[in-house]
Amino acid sequence: MLSRDDVESKLRGYLEDMFEIPAAKITPQARLYEDLDLDSIDAVDLVVKLQELTGRKLKVEEFKSVRTVGDVIDRVHAVLAE
Repeated sequence: MLSRDDVESKLRGYLEDMFEIPAAKITPQARLYEDLDLDSIDAVDLVVKLQELTGRKLKVEEFKSVRTVGDVIDRVHAVLAE
């Protein structure tokens, strides 16, 4: 199973590669929409990448309450732990 650090590392890579977000802006406290300028379509693209990472179907609804990079890491880690 992927560790929390693995999930964070992969997420950072996705945010940098897919959305060209500077690494320095990607912190656990960074807000996806306000700080990183993601939109709802970006969020769906990110969920698709995370599904590939986890090998599990992730419900977009599960990510509706996600606000920060740390929230995404927590959510993905929780799915992996199920």
